[in-house]
Amino acid sequence: MQEKQQQPYNAFAAIQIPEFRNFLIGRFTFIMGLRMLGTLVGWWVYELSNAPFAIGLIGLSEVIPAVSLSLYAGHIIDISDKRKLILKGVALYFLAVLVLLLLTTKFTSAHLTNHAIVFCIYIVIFFTGIFRSFTGPTFGAMVGSMVPRETLQNATTWSQTIWLSASVIGHATVGFLIAGIGNTGAISVVAVLAFIGFSFLFQLKPKPPMNKVGEKKTLDSVKEGLQYVFKTKEVLGALSLDLFAVLFGGAVAMIPVFAKDILKVGPVGFGWLNAASDIGSAIIIITLTLNPIRKQQGRKLMYAVAGFGLCIITFALSKMFWLSFAALMISGMLDGISVVTRGTILQLKTPENMRGRVMSVNSMFINSSNELGQFESGVMAKLMGVIPSVVFGGCMTILVVITTWFKAPALKEMEY
Repeated sequence: MQEKQQQPYNAFAAIQIPEFRNFLIGRFTFIMGLRMLGTLVGWWVYELSNAPFAIGLIGLSEVIPAVSLSLYAGHIIDISDKRKLILKGVALYFLAVLVLLLLTTKFTSAHLTNHAIVFCIYIVIFFTGIFRSFTGPTFGAMVGSMVPRETLQNATTWSQTIWLSASVIGHATVGFLIAGIGNTGAISVVAVLAFIGFSFLFQLKPKPPMNKVGEKKTLDSVKEGLQYVFKTKEVLGALSLDLFAVLFGGAVAMIPVFAKDILKVGPVGFGWLNAASDIGSAIIIITLTLNPIRKQQGRKLMYAVAGFGLCIITFALSKMFWLSFAALMISGMLDGISVVTRGTILQLKTPENMRGRVMSVNSMFINSSNELGQFESGVMAKLMGVIPSVVFGGCMTILVVITTWFKAPALKEMEY
C-alpha cells in the first residue's frame, strides 16, 4: 500500500482509454473550427459594416437562442443518447458553415449588398446558437461516462485542456488564414475541421441516459437541475464569477477595432493579437495538465480572474503593439487557470444522473458571459468609445472578484 501511494501522478491516465482519445480528437477539431468561425465572423462583419456595434450584434444573435434553450437542452441531454445528440449537433453546424461559405463568394457579393450579407450572417449565427445550446453541455456531460471515477479529475483536466487548445489554435490562426487565403478559404477550413470532428465522434459507443429523469415532467426536471446548482455554493460561486467577469471583461470582441483603427496593424496584426491570449492559454494548460493545482484552488481562481481584469485595462490603454500583445498573452494564461479550475469543480461536484442539466446551466452562464459580453462591448463602445468601454470592463471585472471574495466564502476555501 505504501508503495502505491508513492507512485507519481500519471498525467496520461485518461488518454490511455481509446474511446476517450477519439472523444478528445473529435472535440478538438470541432471546437477549433468553431473558434475559427467565431473570430472570422467578427472580422468579416466589421469589414462589411465598419461599425463596432455590429460586432456586438453577433453575440446577441447567438446568445438569445443559446441561453433561452439551455435549461430545456439539459433535460433533453439527460433523457437522450448523448452520442446521437452530439452527432446531430455537429452535422447541423456543418450545414451552417456551408451557408456562411456561400455568403463569402463573389456570386453573393454581386447580388447582395453588404447590409444584406451582414443580416444573413446574423440569421445563421442565430441558428448556430440553437445548436450550441445542445452540443456544448453534451460534450461536458459525456466525460464521466467514458472514464472510471478515479480517473475523472485527470479526464476533466484533459477535456478542458483540449477545449482550450482548440480555442487557442483556432483563434490564433484564423487571422493568418484570412490574410493568406481570404474569408472563403478560411471558412472552407472550418468546414473540413467540422467534418473531421464528426468522423471521430461517430466512433464513440452509444451513451444512453443513466437515470429515469424522462419519467418526470420537463419543468420539474429543469427545476431539479437549477436547484442543485443554487444549493451547491462552490458550483454557483464559480459560475457566477465567470459570468460577470467575462461579461464585463470581453475586450477580445473589440480586437478587430484595435487592430484596424487604433494600433493600425491590419489582418496579420489582428492574427497576432488573437494569438496573444491563446499563446498564454497554451502555456498554462500544458503546465496544468502535467502539474495540476493541488491546493487552494478556489483562492487561486479568484486571483487569476482579478489579474485578468488588470490585463484588460492594460490592453485598453496601450498604444504599443508589443504591450498590447503582452497584456493579452498574460490574460490568456490567467483565463486558462480559470477555465481548468472551474471545469474541474463542476465535474467533481456533479452526480452522473444530473450532468446534462448542470452542464446546461454552466453552458447558459458561459453563453451569457461570452456572447452577452460581446454585445455589451459593442453597446459600451458605441456609448463611451472603444477604449473607455474596455477600461470600464476591466474595472468591473476586478470589482466582481472583490464582491465574490466576501460573498462566496465556500468558493474561496474550495479545494479538491
